[in-house]
Amino acid sequence: MSVHGGGLGALEYYPCRYGNSRVLFRGPRKPLETDFVAFLGSTETYGRFIEQPFPHLLESRLRMPCVNFGVVNAGVDLYLNDPAVMDMVMQASAKVVQVMGAQNMSNRYYSVHPRRNDRFLRASERLEELYPEVDFTEFHFVRHMLGRLLEVSPERFSTVVDELRQAWIARMKNVLTQIRGHVVLLWFSDRPVPEEDAVELDHDPLFVTRDMVDTLRPRVSQVVEVVASDMARMEGTAGMVFSDFESCAAAELQGVQAHKEAADALEGVLRPLLGRQA
Repeated sequence: MSVHGGGLGALEYYPCRYGNSRVLFRGPRKPLETDFVAFLGSTETYGRFIEQPFPHLLESRLRMPCVNFGVVNAGVDLYLNDPAVMDMVMQASAKVVQVMGAQNMSNRYYSVHPRRNDRFLRASERLEELYPEVDFTEFHFVRHMLGRLLEVSPERFSTVVDELRQAWIARMKNVLTQIRGHVVLLWFSDRPVPEEDAVELDHDPLFVTRDMVDTLRPRVSQVVEVVASDMARMEGTAGMVFSDFESCAAAELQGVQAHKEAADALEGVLRPLLGRQA
């Protein structure tokens, strides 16, 4: 195994559990008995291949435990299906919720694994009737399945996307209502929030538009949009830790500089919410 980014071996994520949750989160485990900031999100929040993802960077800056509840490929369902985590997040002094894609959650067309939300479980009768020519038993991952549906019929695919968007809005509202308090909604991507309803599968978060984000603004303290700078994109995977086998996956994720930019943007918002002096 060769490791990039100057590491001496595979990156150690120190997986840990909190409370009664069955989900493994990124460690080291943080104390929940004192004030802390909770971070919910997908692969970017977890910080796959990143030694110091933005929650880690913010912990040293804010001088307060920052608990990383991010999970690789997580969708909104992961949190709604885990009351133990939701109860812990509610106790946080502030919460940062990354905008996650709309594809990795169960809906009226298909079901996903409750903890590994990118895993496709089954199609509903509604989807089978919409795509009678597709054999859904061949799919194990949601994105693979969606790519096939788009290829077969873009027109019918738009019907599926509409369902995903409606379900995403409803469930995001549910999450934000439950955790309440000082909540920051984070857009963290290599592109701005799309203004139009373009249907494409090559950018994350999938299917989320400006109107969808704006719908959530009344339920959060602030929305922070972090789009990786030209410098961050040029650096690519520099400083990331991964094996040769993982190089393609690493190239698709936000890099070290992008995480620093996310930490910079969030610090300026979290300090006043937490009453922290610079």
